[in-house]
Amino acid sequence: MTDRTTPTAPPPETEDAHMVHWLPPRTVLAALLAVTLVAGCGILRRAHRVPDDLIPVFQAAATAYGILTPAQLAAQARVESRFNAQAVSHAGARGIMQFLPSTWEAFGLDGDDDGVADPMNPRDAILSAAYYESRLAEQVAHLPGDRVSLILAAYNAGPDTVRLAGGIPDIAETRAYVTQVRDWAEAFSDQL
Repeated sequence: MTDRTTPTAPPPETEDAHMVHWLPPRTVLAALLAVTLVAGCGILRRAHRVPDDLIPVFQAAATAYGILTPAQLAAQARVESRFNAQAVSHAGARGIMQFLPSTWEAFGLDGDDDGVADPMNPRDAILSAAYYESRLAEQVAHLPGDRVSLILAAYNAGPDTVRLAGGIPDIAETRAYVTQVRDWAEAFSDQL
């Protein structure tokens, strides 16, 4: 009788066929991850990059309104929609910057001068987000705390909610949103 906890070597003619069965799944995954990172194939890096065609759009919007940096605006787009210009949320928020229809009606701009202000057009939506945040900055200027975090919280939860809370509201989604945008902005800072 053989001990089932100690495997015996397979016969020489089938050794290669059974080799995968001898490796634990975590070892295989770790090896694949290491090969991916060392090879630099870009699978992980692509998720941490701003689409090249949007870089000048974020830069222009940040320059136009001077509230958030290009990296912070790009981070918002990443958190809001993963850079998906066609995104529509269950609440009806639309586009790369996830504008609700009522907010878009009040703050939507024609960023590409084509005669149409469209939340599904990144050039319009990104400039509009920068403009909207310039207005949010005015509305939360009197509150204590970090200016950018207050603006981000107001973008996510609404300026009235932030004002009533006297700062970043104790809403898990909003606190997570602020943290995620700040983290992505740091990741994008070398690109923008």
